Amino acid sequence: MRDQTARNRVVVIGAGIAGLTSALTLAARGFDVTVLERAAAPGGKMREVAIGPARIDSGPTVFTMRWVFEELFAGIGLNFSDHVRLRPLSVLARHAWDDTQHLDLFADEARSADAIGAFAGAAEAKRYRQFCADSRRIYEILEKPFLRATAPSLPKLATAGGIGGLIELRKIRPFTTMWKALGDYFHDPRMRQLFGRYATYCGSSPFDAPATLMLVAHVEHEGVWIIEGGMHALAQALADCATRFGATIRYQQSVREVMVSGGRASGVILDSGERIEAHSVIVNADVGALPAGLFGEAVRTAANPLAPRLRSLSAVTWSMVAKTRGFPLCRHSVFFSRDYSREFAEIFGRGEVPTEPTVYVCAQDRVDDEARLGASGEEELLVLINAPPVGDRKSFDQGEVARAAERAFGVLQRCGLRVDIDQSKTRVTTPADFNRLFPATGGALISTSNSSSPLAPSRASSSTRSC
Repeated sequence: MRDQTARNRVVVIGAGIAGLTSALTLAARGFDVTVLERAAAPGGKMREVAIGPARIDSGPTVFTMRWVFEELFAGIGLNFSDHVRLRPLSVLARHAWDDTQHLDLFADEARSADAIGAFAGAAEAKRYRQFCADSRRIYEILEKPFLRATAPSLPKLATAGGIGGLIELRKIRPFTTMWKALGDYFHDPRMRQLFGRYATYCGSSPFDAPATLMLVAHVEHEGVWIIEGGMHALAQALADCATRFGATIRYQQSVREVMVSGGRASGVILDSGERIEAHSVIVNADVGALPAGLFGEAVRTAANPLAPRLRSLSAVTWSMVAKTRGFPLCRHSVFFSRDYSREFAEIFGRGEVPTEPTVYVCAQDRVDDEARLGASGEEELLVLINAPPVGDRKSFDQGEVARAAERAFGVLQRCGLRVDIDQSKTRVTTPADFNRLFPATGGALISTSNSSSPLAPSRASSSTRSC
C-alpha cells in the first residue's frame, strides 16, 4: 500500500538556490518537504571553496534584485534582513584596458556619467545617460510580462496589451543584437565593450545576444550588494529557514531514479536503494539531466534535450589566497581583452579558451576602495575567464590549465596587476570540473545561452511533460 504520508510529501532534488526556495515556500505552506543534495552543503552553483581557513565565493559574486528575496521572505511571514545582512557597494566595478586606461562605474548614475565624461568625452557621457534611460525602460516593459511571469514568451508579451503591446515590443528591440544596439549609443569602442559584457552575465555573447539584455545596466543601478559572510550565506539562510518550517535536508544523498506512477512522478530511489514516495518531485538540476537519463529512463522524455550549441558560457576559475600589487583592485574588477570579437569567436565558434581573455577578479576582502587584508597582506580572490561549455568532451589537462593561466594572468599583468600565485593556496575549476559538479551541462554555468532567443534571459519551463 502506498505510504499515506506521501500524499503531502514533496521531494526536492538539489539544494541549489531554486531548490531551497521551493523547499522553503512549500514547507511554510505545510507540505512535508524532503531535500536531497549530493554535496555536503547547500548552495549548488552558489558554491564556496575552502583554502585553509578561507572560504572563497567561487560561483555567483554579484547580488542584485534584492526585492526577489524580500518578497519571498515576506510571503512566508519573515523579514529578509533578519536573516541575510547586506552592504551596498558604491563602486559597481573597476574596468581596465591597460595599465593607464581605467574607468569606474558607480551605483550613482551621475557619478558614472562624470567618470565617463572624463574618460571618453562629454558626448559619450550624454549618450550614456540616454542608454541608462532606455535600459530602464526595457526593464519596466519586461518586468511583469517576462521577469515575473511563470512561462514568459514573445507572443504573450506582444499580445498582452493589444496594439500597445506591439508598440512596447518594438521599444525593447528584441531582434537587434546587443552589440549592434550598443553601437547606437557609444562611439568609443571601450564603452561598447564595457556594456557588452553584460551579455556574459546571462552566459551569452554580446555579438549574438538580444539588445534586451541592456536591462542588466538598470538592474545594477538599482543596487549591488555584498552579503556579509559571503554569497554562500544566502544559501545557508534559505536552508536554515526551510528547516525551521519543518523541511528535512539530507546532504550527501544521490538520487538514482525518479519513480513514475500513472504518468506522473511518485517519488525517488537513492543510490543506496532507499525509496522515498512522494506526491511531487522537484528536480533542481540542469534541465538536460532528465533527457540525459541521469534520473532514470521513466523521466527521460519529460524534458527536451539541449543542443550543445545552445549552452551558455562556461569558465575557468582560480579560487586563491594571494598577495597582489600594482593595480588598485576594488570588489569587482574587469580587465578587458584587446580583441573582443575574437574572444567570443574562439569560445562559441571554435570551442576554445580565448587566446587573450577578458578577466574578472572578485577581491573578496575589499569593499569599494577599502581593503580589509590580514597581517600577511594576502587576500581572497576569485579570478575568472570565460570558456566554452565543452567539459563533457574535453578533459582540460594540466597543459591546458597552464596555458589558460598564462593567458589570464598575462592580461592582468598587462593591465598593471601582479598576483603572487601560491599553488598550495590555489584551486582551479575548469569546464570539465563544472560538468562533474553539475552533470549534463558541459560546464555551462547558466544552462542556456540567450543567443538564439529574442528575449532575455531565456529559461526552461518550470514544469515538465507527463511521463
